[in-house]
Amino acid sequence: MADTKVKFIQSYIHSTILFSARSQFDSSAIVCLVRRCFPTSIYFVNCEADFQIIHLGEFIQNMPKSKSPKTFILDTNVILHDPTCINQFQENNIVIPLAVIAEIDHFKRGSQVINLNAREFTRTLDSITGDAIFNGGVSLGKGKGKVRIVITKRLSTEIKEAFSEDNTDHRVLSAAYEIYKKSKNKGKVILVTKDVNLRMKAKALGLRAEDYTTDRVGSVDELYPGKEIVENFNDAILRKFYEAPYQVEADVVAKVCDCELVPNKYYIMRNDSRSVLTYLDTETAFFHKIDKEPAYGIMPRNAEQTFALNALLHKDVQLVTISGKAGTGKTLLALASALSVRKFYRQIYVARPIVPLSNKDIGYLPGDVESKIGPYMQPLWDNLKVIQDQFGENDSKSAVINNLVKEEKLVIEPLSYIRGRSLQRIFFIVDEAQNLTPHEIKTIITRAGEGSKIVLTGDIYQIDHPYLDTLSNGLSYLIDHFKGQKLYAHINLEKGERSKLAELASNLL
Repeated sequence: MADTKVKFIQSYIHSTILFSARSQFDSSAIVCLVRRCFPTSIYFVNCEADFQIIHLGEFIQNMPKSKSPKTFILDTNVILHDPTCINQFQENNIVIPLAVIAEIDHFKRGSQVINLNAREFTRTLDSITGDAIFNGGVSLGKGKGKVRIVITKRLSTEIKEAFSEDNTDHRVLSAAYEIYKKSKNKGKVILVTKDVNLRMKAKALGLRAEDYTTDRVGSVDELYPGKEIVENFNDAILRKFYEAPYQVEADVVAKVCDCELVPNKYYIMRNDSRSVLTYLDTETAFFHKIDKEPAYGIMPRNAEQTFALNALLHKDVQLVTISGKAGTGKTLLALASALSVRKFYRQIYVARPIVPLSNKDIGYLPGDVESKIGPYMQPLWDNLKVIQDQFGENDSKSAVINNLVKEEKLVIEPLSYIRGRSLQRIFFIVDEAQNLTPHEIKTIITRAGEGSKIVLTGDIYQIDHPYLDTLSNGLSYLIDHFKGQKLYAHINLEKGERSKLAELASNLL
């Protein structure tokens, strides 16, 4: 009966609106009519939706549910990976087990980047701390959740039964599991860790566990390669690149080329008759022809190496990344270029990370500090020796290298030694950059002063860091985020040039 009455009144309302000017229609009259027909108030009028009569129960059922915040429990490795991580969880709440705080304390002393991260996080936490951080938690600001520290005296029964060993990982897992048991909405309690094994243990107990993915790139396949091959290119325009001034307007190329125009991107333009190597200079709006030219005696052996040398020797390109598998010549080209343009810089500084996440293991090696770090730096000295061996012992270019090392104008040191340094007019090469976190990469680049050039080389498929992969390492992150910047150039080296045996091993093994 009620449904029939609703249909009748709804029909009456629509008929009235149809034959009335909407601007002159009195909506209050409709509301009064519905209230008289339905005194029990189980129906009401939605004046914003053509005066639809709506059942109150259905309206409440269809109302959008308010989203309750999630609770993320952070593991130590997430904090050491990104000391600013507590600001990356939007409106959700963050829980830090006391076992994590204790473990971070062990990393505060030292000069590695990981030690700097530990100290930075401790200072951040101290700046917002108070008694509330151990109770209900402290707000991280408007639109953000709360952060709190939880104390667990012993392992929970379930953790003890599943894992007999009492260690930091299991204490973190125990704290997360206790929160999970007490939560009414168990699906919104999540352990965040970069430790794959700990995630598997959590999932075995029914607890959600995730990797920290804030600084991950989307896909390796979509990572910016720095070059593009343009097939069947217009021959008339191609010939212009071989005529002075060996350049073609970008607008002219864009009309006949369906390629992506990115600043400092490299292009192989070819057809059945000829080909040319070019790069796009957005400052002049021209495509410039690139010729194979040596850098301190090192001659490029393929198109990608030619592109790499062009970027390395280009003074206006202040940031260069070179990726590629072992034997493609990444470090060798960077060193040769630095020597070639040394007159523009106060110093050539070459560095690489020593040991991912921790420097504990080198402490057990025999000898003094130099003896401990020497083996890690040796590959860089080997590349320098390759350059030097091109010249005779009495050759002036060989003597230049010796003098640069002696006068400390060419320095090869662990990356941790960068701490506190001001990078003014320095050609700075960071080798094995794939073993750095995005936060560490940011720390390095933000130290660049006027007149400096930063070069990062690495193989994103050969990562030694226990908590990084092809998508989360700093080199991939940098390539993905700096694409299109006028001060930046990237090239991925594909062909190994070390030897035929090395290339075959790299492809088959």
